[in-house]
Amino acid sequence: MALHPRLDDLLELRHQARTLGLASHHLVNSSFSGLYASVFRGTGLDFEEVREYHEGDDIRNMEWKVTARTNSPHLKTFREERERSVVLCVDQGPHMSFGTRGTFKSIQAARTAALLGWAANSLNDRVGGLLFGDNASTAHHFRPTKDRRALWRLLRALSRPSEGAEAVKDPLLNALQRAERGTATGSLIFIIADLNREVTSLETTIGRLSQRHSLVLIPIDDKADHDLPDVGRALFTDHAGDLLEIETGDDAGRTAYRKSWEQNRQFLAGIANRLRIPLIPVATDDEVHQALMRGMRHTRRLQ
Repeated sequence: MALHPRLDDLLELRHQARTLGLASHHLVNSSFSGLYASVFRGTGLDFEEVREYHEGDDIRNMEWKVTARTNSPHLKTFREERERSVVLCVDQGPHMSFGTRGTFKSIQAARTAALLGWAANSLNDRVGGLLFGDNASTAHHFRPTKDRRALWRLLRALSRPSEGAEAVKDPLLNALQRAERGTATGSLIFIIADLNREVTSLETTIGRLSQRHSLVLIPIDDKADHDLPDVGRALFTDHAGDLLEIETGDDAGRTAYRKSWEQNRQFLAGIANRLRIPLIPVATDDEVHQALMRGMRHTRRLQ
C-alpha cells in the first residue's frame, strides 16, 4: 500500500468524494462547503453602518435599538467580507507513515488538507500551506494565493514521498513558529498533524497564534496510538534511534500506555477549550469527509 495519495485523488476531491468511499457527491458545492463557511466564516459579511429603512429592505436586518430611540425604522447594512488567507500546516514527519486501520496517517492528512483547501477556494479565500517534518519541508512554504496555484503545488507536494526526518528538535513547534512569523494577521490556520505527543511545550506558541489568527487543530489518530495491540514481544525504535524490546501483552504496560495518551489528549483539549480553538480529530479508519463534518457540527454547537 502506498504511503502517499495519488495527486489525481486529491484533485478529484474538488468535485466528488468517491475516493473516500462515498457515492458521487459534489462536496464543494454542497453541505460540506456550506458548513465550512458557517463555522469558519460566519455570515461572510462585515457590518458597515446603520441607516434609515427604505421600502424593500430586508426587515431581518432591522436595528431595533436605534429604531426605538429615533422612533423611525433603521436597519444594519453589511458589505461582503474580504477574502481571508487560509494556511494548511501539514505534518509530513516519519511518524505519519503509520496506520493499523484503514490507511496511513500521511494519506488521511493529505485528504483532510485537500478537502479543506477546496472548500476555502470555493469561497474565494486565498489558500496556501506549510509542510513540515521531513527534510524537504524547509522549502515547502506556499504563500496563499487567490487562484489555485498554491493549492495545486501543496497537493502535488503531499503526493510525493517524504525525504526523511527534519533536522530540528521539534518540527511541529518549529512549524508553528514559522507560521507565526510568516502569516498575515487574521488568517485561518489548520494544524493537521500527529498530536500523539507531549503538548505542554506548544501551549505558549499556540496561545500567541490564536491571538492573531483563527486556529483549528486536527489530530490525525490511529487506534494503536491509545490501544497497544497485543502482538507479544516486539522491537520498536525510539526517537533516538535505539531499539527497544517491549512485551505488548503486559496488562499493566498496556494500561499505562493508554493512560499516557489520554493525559496528553486531555491536556490538548484543555488548551483548545481555554483558547476557544476547534479540535477536530480524524482517525485513519474514518471517512475524512464525515469526520470533518462531524467535527464542524460539534464546533458550531459550541459557538
